[in-house]
Amino acid sequence: MNITHKNGYMVVLHPQGRLDCDGSKRLEAQLTRLMVQRNSLWVINLSQVDFMDSTGLVALITGLKAARESGCRLVLCHLPEPVKLILELTQLDSVFEICEDYNAVLTLTETPALAA
Repeated sequence: MNITHKNGYMVVLHPQGRLDCDGSKRLEAQLTRLMVQRNSLWVINLSQVDFMDSTGLVALITGLKAARESGCRLVLCHLPEPVKLILELTQLDSVFEICEDYNAVLTLTETPALAA
């Protein structure tokens, strides 16, 4: 998994392959490490994810909870169709902030903290 830091406050995670039991553990570990970075925008680029099961959903939900507890904002972007379908079927597409691409992420407000 690659991690890039942009604009001083934005961190982009790039999970690859399968978000199954093993892949989800790696993603959760990275998200846990980000908890020390308060007031930042966490972006998960899912473009290279070719499979996601329930453990992948749990990892994303855990990441969202961690971001909120840290005063950060979590955004999902570049969702492949199968991942988008899973989020829609579970109605988690209404829980997560989802952007089509990086340009949409960059248009988000400059204040990364969540509104109360």
